[in-house]
Amino acid sequence: MRYSIRGPRRGPALLAAAVALVTVAACSGGSSGAPPAGTGSAPSSAASAPAPSGASTGAPPPSPTPSRTYPLSVAPQVVPAVRAHQAARGPGWKPGPGTGVVVAAKDEAALGDEAELIAGELRVPYRGTAAARPGDVTLALGGQGAAESYTLTVRDGGVRITGPDQAGVFYGTRTLLQSVRSTGSMPEGTVTDAPAKPQRGLMVDIARKYFTADWIEGRLREMADLKLNQLGLHFSDDQGFRIASDSHPEVVSERHLSKAEVRRIVALAQRLHITVVPEIDSPGHLGAVIAAHPDLQLVSATGRRPAGTVDISEPASAKIVDELLREYADLFPGAYWHLGGDEYVALMAKNPEASYPQLARAATAKYGPSGRIQDLATDWLNARAAVVRPTGKALRAWNDGFFRGGVTSADRDLQVAYWTGKEIGARTPTSYLSAGRKVINYNDQYLYYVLGKPQLFPYPTGRLIYEQWTPLVLRGTTPVPARYDAQILGGSFAVWCDLANSQTQYQVADGIRMPLTATAQKLWDARKPALSWAEFRALAQRVRG
Repeated sequence: MRYSIRGPRRGPALLAAAVALVTVAACSGGSSGAPPAGTGSAPSSAASAPAPSGASTGAPPPSPTPSRTYPLSVAPQVVPAVRAHQAARGPGWKPGPGTGVVVAAKDEAALGDEAELIAGELRVPYRGTAAARPGDVTLALGGQGAAESYTLTVRDGGVRITGPDQAGVFYGTRTLLQSVRSTGSMPEGTVTDAPAKPQRGLMVDIARKYFTADWIEGRLREMADLKLNQLGLHFSDDQGFRIASDSHPEVVSERHLSKAEVRRIVALAQRLHITVVPEIDSPGHLGAVIAAHPDLQLVSATGRRPAGTVDISEPASAKIVDELLREYADLFPGAYWHLGGDEYVALMAKNPEASYPQLARAATAKYGPSGRIQDLATDWLNARAAVVRPTGKALRAWNDGFFRGGVTSADRDLQVAYWTGKEIGARTPTSYLSAGRKVINYNDQYLYYVLGKPQLFPYPTGRLIYEQWTPLVLRGTTPVPARYDAQILGGSFAVWCDLANSQTQYQVADGIRMPLTATAQKLWDARKPALSWAEFRALAQRVRG
């Protein structure tokens, strides 16, 4: 800081002024930066220090240190935007030569990974449980907020991030990192932040198209910076089965992920507070299984063999799927499992019972004269749920795997992955919500990135998601009533590889970049964004690294 010296600056007077300047600096602690917010000028005792021996006593003392005032801070520029920021006056924080990252002593075991990660990203040392120094970043568990919430405070030249769980503290470090990327600093004040929805995801169809483990890990890192917390892996379909199997190696595609690669993916996801959600879709989309076991193929009365569709009246069909479900349950230790259940071709026929009489006979044999093929399909879904349920995982299935008006119904704990309203006998989202079902939003009009754009699926650009979509918009463009908001657990952007060779995996990563960013913003905070789309896009380019 520059100090003003009044009066002549010749001979003894100049010496006195210089010595007085040193005295002022010493009394102010040697700081060359601005005073903390609200401290005002330097203490008057420093300004009126007596002249040293030999100095001219006629020289006027130096004037008080002038105050540096700061405007009120503004919220950090990050994606997703923070939900609340209490402004303050002060210089903010930026990493400097003496900066380090420390954790509260009681929390080192819990937060050591988070501390090491942010220290590496900021290129500063991690000093463990050492006492915080000026300019340090401190991480600690604490507070009574909701899961994944955090408080980030910038005051007195340092940063403190706290949260009731590890995920919240981790998200606080994402906010800090992005703010430094976007503006070089973190503004003074306090951020209080939490997600609007507990499930915020990306789903990738790795069955129809092979994606490398490195590519998947890259998406995990991208997701973590956006505070997304679920990665869905649809790894079995008509075109491929992409994870190694010990129980049925014959169904596995030539290009696939080894179990060691999957464990590596899952371990990275866990460190980034992301849950991997596996999906073996059945009883449709099992073409890779049928290729190795053609005896499981469903055949119509006219001899038609619909692709990927097993005969659910045959016990052997259930046996192989259940063996695969049990095998992979331990490989994916997360809290969720996707059962699929969509697009069973037998139920897409104009007259299912006439087209597939063997299924009709099985339905009436089990449920009596009123039994229909949809009851048999519902029973299939419930039976697969019963296989996975003992692992404690929450279970979900696609909305067109749920049927009404039959003798039986889907188990009450099955969550609805709502993606479309185009199926035969389509049900509105409110029909599930009014029945008390919990729903995850996969709205195919906004959140589907379908390679090759079949069936008039355009590639989403992100702008419509950002400007029009919210988790309440489950089907088409119309939101469901706000009273159902608590039943909508969140949503997921989805990559489907219908025409697998239409893009490389690197083109996919580039194509989903902004749509995924917009999805993350609206799942974290569904309110109308403060920034325009152009401003948001420019900010995303700065903070995404």
